[in-house]
Amino acid sequence: MQQKPSRVLVVTHPLRQDVAELAEKIAAALREAGVAARILSGEVDSLCRPDALMVADEDSSASADIVLALGGDGTVLRSAKMAAESDVPLLGVNFGKVGFLAEAETGELETVVSRLLEGDYTVEERTTLAVAAVGADGERTSSWAFNDIAVEKAEPARMLEVFIEVDGTRISRYGCDGVLCATPTGSTAHAMSAGGPVVWPDVDALLVVPMNAHALFAKPMVVHSSSEIRIGVESVGTAGALIADGKRIAELTAGSTVVIRRSQRPVKLVRMSERSFASRLVSKLSLPVDGWRHGRM
Repeated sequence: MQQKPSRVLVVTHPLRQDVAELAEKIAAALREAGVAARILSGEVDSLCRPDALMVADEDSSASADIVLALGGDGTVLRSAKMAAESDVPLLGVNFGKVGFLAEAETGELETVVSRLLEGDYTVEERTTLAVAAVGADGERTSSWAFNDIAVEKAEPARMLEVFIEVDGTRISRYGCDGVLCATPTGSTAHAMSAGGPVVWPDVDALLVVPMNAHALFAKPMVVHSSSEIRIGVESVGTAGALIADGKRIAELTAGSTVVIRRSQRPVKLVRMSERSFASRLVSKLSLPVDGWRHGRM
């Protein structure tokens, strides 16, 4: 059991009018129960404002106790950094297609609000990533990600030449479409599409997944969460891009290096279900658990 929140920030999908209308009803129910509630569009710019987490009540303005994200995984991702930086829990309700990061579905909203008001939930910490890039000109870029950091080619017709080091040891060098570093939470996102393994969220690890690499050794790797992953761009005349949770944050030219580590700011996800990750995996991905041979003699 947790303490009943006194201030809730409701983040909505920026383009879904139906979600915005439902958010108004949720905020009204929270206010009726004595909880200060504010609604914020899920646009990146609004979430990056210093005052984004401020929730006004009758007496003052203070930071929210919990962030309630209404939308798909994109809305949850856009809300995650803000929640992590302010060290408050994040609860996602899925209005999208898969909603791996969401704890509840649309039809469960009434129950979600009721349990939230009763403090009937738990909080689970999830690993996140910190990235620091240094360009060939010495320009520095830093960022954060919940799911993954990618070094990708910026030109579709060209390969990106890179090398990879783990904890100071060179592992490989190859031409590729890019290299992805993911958290266990992000293993079911871009990393899985790129051929990486599915990793249970409580595993203390990070993933390194080459994308369409032209090399004898280009296997996905699972490394300890304390490892430092260094990716160097060696392509001459072919630019790369640094991408954090799907958002492009820097251009990478020959001589650029990217260092990825576990961030010291985890995401605290609200949990209301006792369903296992394996069960969630099967239902979210509609896995054919009987296999194609089921029923055959």
